[in-house]
Amino acid sequence: MKLGIFLLAAGIAAAQQLPKTVNDGHGEFLLVPAGAFTMGDTTGEGLDRERPVHTVTLDAFYIGKLEVTNADWKKFQNDPGYNDKKFWPNGWVVPKDQSPYWNQANNHGGGTPGSDNYPVLGVNWDAATAYCNWLSAKTGKKYRLPTEAEWEKAARGTDKRKFPWGNEISHEFANYVGKQRFDTGMEVGSFPKGASPYGALDMAGNVMEWCQDWYQRDYYKESPKKNPKGPASGAFRVLRGGAFFFEAGDQRVSARSAGWPSLAAWRMIGFRPAREP
Repeated sequence: MKLGIFLLAAGIAAAQQLPKTVNDGHGEFLLVPAGAFTMGDTTGEGLDRERPVHTVTLDAFYIGKLEVTNADWKKFQNDPGYNDKKFWPNGWVVPKDQSPYWNQANNHGGGTPGSDNYPVLGVNWDAATAYCNWLSAKTGKKYRLPTEAEWEKAARGTDKRKFPWGNEISHEFANYVGKQRFDTGMEVGSFPKGASPYGALDMAGNVMEWCQDWYQRDYYKESPKKNPKGPASGAFRVLRGGAFFFEAGDQRVSARSAGWPSLAAWRMIGFRPAREP
């Protein structure tokens, strides 16, 4: 019994010693402490796939403060590692010219002037995963896409809020439909009032974000209580975070979407990595 208490105390002490932020040269990452939170639609406004509401306990992790930008992506794209098959799921490298948005000025594609601080968009799940694998090799730390549960906790914290910043929404908090004459991504970090409880920005609106998990509509009925990682297989990967052309109510943190992982034709999809301590 005494040994068990000692190990528990040691674990708590170790968690308390984790730095609140880390930066390995590829952007700021924010600590999301270990512990439980309530996952799913707590408002009664969501869809069946956001239920049942359930309690999930997660280990500590770090989440990117910002979505991956065109400037971040260019570092990967211009590195010899981009063409290294070991970083890519199934060893298939997405051609650099595959994104139809890279050279579109109206979507602030990374190949156009003044676009560095805009979120990279039109990136499929395979490419987002490859970026994380490359980042791990560059830094010696473990980067990956967040699990769906990690993403939701990073966005809402532990108080069951509807949006990352609270329970009401307006265009001062996020980039969603009607914010601009032409709905598309805005520069990352443009909405400091929309920060999540841990300080992450743009977790509602702007671009949708890939998660690690396979998507299953009724997964919450069987989800493990600790560190759920999604079903073992599937056809689609989870997408979170609303988007610039979604309506206000669809920006809620519990909203779930999905996309075919190898398709790069969506201009509203980007991503942000997670980092293990």
